Amino acid sequence: MKALCWHGKNDIRCDTVPDPKIEDARDVIIKVTSCAICGSDLHLMDGLMPTMKSGDVLGHEFMGEVVEVGQGFTKFKKGDRIVVPFNINCGACDQCRRGNWSVCERSNRNAEMAAAQFGYTTAGLFGYSHLTGGYAGGQAEYVRVPMADVAPMLVPEGMTDEEVLFLTDVFPTGYQGAEHAEIRPGDITAIWGVGPVGYFAIQSAKVMGAERIIAIETVPERIALARKAGATDIIDFAKEDVYERIKEISKGKGADSVIDCVGMEASGGHGLAGMVDAVKEKLLPAERTTALDQAIRAVRGCGVVSVPGVYGGPESVNMGSIVQKGLTLRSGQTHVKRYLEPLTKLIQEKKVDMTGLISHRSTKLEDGPDLYQTFKDKKDGCTKVVFHLG
Repeated sequence: MKALCWHGKNDIRCDTVPDPKIEDARDVIIKVTSCAICGSDLHLMDGLMPTMKSGDVLGHEFMGEVVEVGQGFTKFKKGDRIVVPFNINCGACDQCRRGNWSVCERSNRNAEMAAAQFGYTTAGLFGYSHLTGGYAGGQAEYVRVPMADVAPMLVPEGMTDEEVLFLTDVFPTGYQGAEHAEIRPGDITAIWGVGPVGYFAIQSAKVMGAERIIAIETVPERIALARKAGATDIIDFAKEDVYERIKEISKGKGADSVIDCVGMEASGGHGLAGMVDAVKEKLLPAERTTALDQAIRAVRGCGVVSVPGVYGGPESVNMGSIVQKGLTLRSGQTHVKRYLEPLTKLIQEKKVDMTGLISHRSTKLEDGPDLYQTFKDKKDGCTKVVFHLG
């Protein structure tokens, strides 16, 4: 089959690789009908995630049609269309029973490696390094889905691929980011980064009743996305002082909550802080916490800092501000399964827009390497890439 594979920093190729096979009674094989490139895939492309191996199949946003099931498997049958969350869940460990799906204790085949890095294991993830289990991803014609009786969801009748594809990751991630921010009606919330996760965080904040939703961006296409999603205020961080503008908008009190949707590869900002960050980017490329630094400073006392953006290792964080201002910091990989049913209902009720962020579509995985580069460089107005293979 064809698949998009990692071969090193900035080296993504469309390879011919062996077809997946059933390995366990709880497995299903799906024919991928749609998949997408995620912003966190760019961290892999940039070589920022350890334990990647040449030839690893990428992709964790995918869905498709069941073509084979394990012996005795009954949840799905051949021909069913399913959405597959990016994290893999056993359904039986203590964390799964608590609903903490992203830290499943049994699905990561390299749990000891993850525990050495983080203290305890994470769940297994599709297409995201051997630190998270070394599972082949979904930017491919076919995928083996292990433990398929737990996390995947049958697509409701009448819903299109594009309506449900982003339930695999970016919609639940944006929603969890907003939920972690504890947004209440009338609140002011500020959101750094309007990529796909930020796009859904803005819509989620709107659903939760935020009165002012401040989007911090500089890319014109993403500023347009912020407005489309429902942002009430835009701050172009390359032209304005983010902290001063948030003070102005909030009449001096600060945002009630802040959401960092950028993660470890934040770009430099306006003025002296931007100059300092540009130096850090050259000398310490893994340590780029501009967005998080700004968010911690801009939130009011006893406010909430939510971090859905991806960080992979140790970072310098202003603990003085967190302690002295009495802030709450919440983060974590997304518990996707927790949100599938309620977010599907929001989609069906037309309370969120699922397709407005898609700028590039392709029917060929062979276009993948070029589209990875286009997405990374934000060329040609690229905000989200989707492959329709069905």
